[in-house]
Amino acid sequence: MKLRSIHYLPLAFVVTFAYFYRQDGLVATSVLYTAIQFALPLALAAMVGIMCERTGIVNIGIEGTMLISAFTAFFAGAILQNTGRGMIVGVLTGVIMGLLLAVMAITWKMDQIIAGVILNILAAGVTSFYYRQNYSIPSTLDPIDLPVVGAWPILGPVLSFHGPITYFGVLIVFTLWFALYKTSWGLRSRAVGEHPSSADTAGVSVTRLRYLNVTIAGAVGGLAGSYLALEAVGIFERGFTAGKGFTALAIMIFGRWNPLGAFAAALFFGLTQALTNQLMIAEVVEIPFQFVTMLPYILTILILAISAGKVRPPAAEGIPYEKEKS
Repeated sequence: MKLRSIHYLPLAFVVTFAYFYRQDGLVATSVLYTAIQFALPLALAAMVGIMCERTGIVNIGIEGTMLISAFTAFFAGAILQNTGRGMIVGVLTGVIMGLLLAVMAITWKMDQIIAGVILNILAAGVTSFYYRQNYSIPSTLDPIDLPVVGAWPILGPVLSFHGPITYFGVLIVFTLWFALYKTSWGLRSRAVGEHPSSADTAGVSVTRLRYLNVTIAGAVGGLAGSYLALEAVGIFERGFTAGKGFTALAIMIFGRWNPLGAFAAALFFGLTQALTNQLMIAEVVEIPFQFVTMLPYILTILILAISAGKVRPPAAEGIPYEKEKS
C-alpha cells in the first residue's frame, strides 16, 4: 500500500515525544497534552466541514458557527451559573446556524460561499454588539480522570484528565468515520455529494439528507465553540475563535475529507502550536517571537499547498440540486 503524506503524521508525534522525553519527561507530557487541547476544536470544526461537503454543501461559515456558539454558551453559562446548561445552549445555537445555512443553500439555492460569508458576518456582528464584560462562568467543565488509562506509563498523563467535551469529541470523530464508510447513511451521504441525481433516482431524498447533515454538522460546530468557551479557557472575547474555522477547512482538505485523516491533521497542527508554546516558555532568544507564533500557520499553508493539488473534493460540492422533471 502506497503511503500518503497524511500517513506520516503519527511519526511526527513519535519523534517529537521521543525527543522531549529524552530531554525532560515532564516537558514531553506537557507538550502532547497541550497538543490535544489545541487539536480538539480544530478536529470538531473539520468534522463540520466533512459532514457538509460530503453531502455537497460548502460550509465556510464554520468560523461564524463556532464564534456565536462560544458566545451563547459562555453567557448562558454565566447568567444561569451552570456550565452544563451553557453547553446545551451553545450546541442549540450551532443547530440554528446549521439550519440557516441549509435554508440559504438548499431551499433558496444561494451561492454557498456567499451563504457562509453571511453566517460569519452575522456571528461577528451579533457577538460584538451584545458582548458585555464582567461576566464569568462558575467554573470550566471539570476534567475527567480515567483510572485505567491514567495509570499507563508515559502516555497515561497525556490521555487522561481532559474535559468531557474532549472525550466526546474524539468519540464523534470515530463515530463519523464509521457512519460514513460502514452504514447506509454514509453511503447515501457520499452518493448525494458525488452524484445527487443518481441518488435521487435510487430513492434518496437529496434535500432531506442535506438538511439533516448540515443541521447535525451545525450541532458539532456548536460543540466546538462551547469547548473553547467552557472547557478550554473559560472566557469569551470579541473575535474569540481567531480563524480556527478557516484553519479547519485546510485541515479537512489535507485529511482528504476523511474524519480520521482530518483528525490526524488536527493533531499535527495542535502539536505545532504546543511546540510553539514550549519555545516561548523556553525563551528561545535566537528566534523572534513573532516568527515562532507564525510557525503553525506557515506549516499549515505549506502542507496544504503541497497536498491540495493531489486531492479531489466531492463532485457535486457547491452545486445546488435541481430535481429533474419528468
